[in-house]
Amino acid sequence: MASKRKSWREKLADEKDFPRIEPISAGMAKKWGPGTIVIPTPREVDEIMRKVPKGKLITINQIREKVADRHGATIGCPICVGIFARTAAGAAEEDAADGKKRITPYWRTLKGDGEVNPKYPGGLEGQREKLEAEGHTLVQKGKRLLVENYQQALVKAP
Repeated sequence: MASKRKSWREKLADEKDFPRIEPISAGMAKKWGPGTIVIPTPREVDEIMRKVPKGKLITINQIREKVADRHGATIGCPICVGIFARTAAGAAEEDAADGKKRITPYWRTLKGDGEVNPKYPGGLEGQREKLEAEGHTLVQKGKRLLVENYQQALVKAP
């Protein structure tokens, strides 16, 4: 019998054995240099995303810096932080579907270069609506959607 798929909220609550700090592997060191990497908990990423006020933005790279700083690591895991941000977005939409008014404002979390994440709920158009409603201007570059002058709206670094 097939097992029931976990909800986004269940995935968000699944701490596994995180946070975990490990040495940066030789393969990763080519890009990131030597040191340590932290794999945060999904809830840590959600907590950081939750604190971004209306009209402000944060990038995945800033979240990675915050978790690395919090755990005394050299870097935050780029793959895990991205996955956990998507998990937080999915859980927020489940909360919204259940009528909750205060959800994680995932649309305020951008890729490192100001690009809107097409994997978030609602896709690019859903996020465009939310971001424009908060006063941001978006520009289409090929298939990518970017927040114009996003740097001016970023929350302060860690």
